[in-house]
Amino acid sequence: MSLTSLSAPDFSNDELAQLSRDFETWSAEEIIGWAVETFGPHLALTASMTDAVLIDLATKVYPAIEVVFIDTGYHFPETLETVERVRQHYGLNLRMMTVALQNEPLWKADPEGCCSAVKVGQLDRALSGKAAWMSGLRRAEADSRVTALMVARDLRGLIKINPIAAWSDQQIADYIANNNVIVNPLLLDGFTSIGCQPCTQRPSDPADQRSGRWSGQSKTECGLHLM
Repeated sequence: MSLTSLSAPDFSNDELAQLSRDFETWSAEEIIGWAVETFGPHLALTASMTDAVLIDLATKVYPAIEVVFIDTGYHFPETLETVERVRQHYGLNLRMMTVALQNEPLWKADPEGCCSAVKVGQLDRALSGKAAWMSGLRRAEADSRVTALMVARDLRGLIKINPIAAWSDQQIADYIANNNVIVNPLLLDGFTSIGCQPCTQRPSDPADQRSGRWSGQSKTECGLHLM
């Protein structure tokens, strides 16, 4: 697929709401195709490298799509190894957002503000000049995500597209198996949601795959996906 958009279109809130309803019946590939054709070079995809499902889907639609990964400096070695495996496998157009490390780790000095300073700040930089971005957020991941829309306007005013928001855990597992998708090896070691190493444990509640994130803190989201 070629990028044909000359400029990024604007959408009213009503138009976005209707698109989100329409996308409930579209395949992930169709939604990604719409995003590529609509936003062209003004589009990026963000990846946590828990798995490469969305990357696999997106690169089949447009192999040169820009993929953003935020290297906070606190990732598991396994996550960084997954980044490199995925980059090589797809010949990925990867943009690594690297955070300058502090004398004292920010997750120790300011555990509540760390995500905002490290993750959200770097995402803001990565999305500068963009009109839209895609993420692999899914409703099945957590109670805090059950109302996630297929497409909406984020706090920056950009269009955020969640092509696999409606996918179940079983759909993800089936896609991985059927397409030989690369996964983070930590998934095979009992982890179900993977973020920065200091703030990620195996889940404390088997029914809540994100219960291993920020254990002992009140937060449930890093802020990347707040709308």
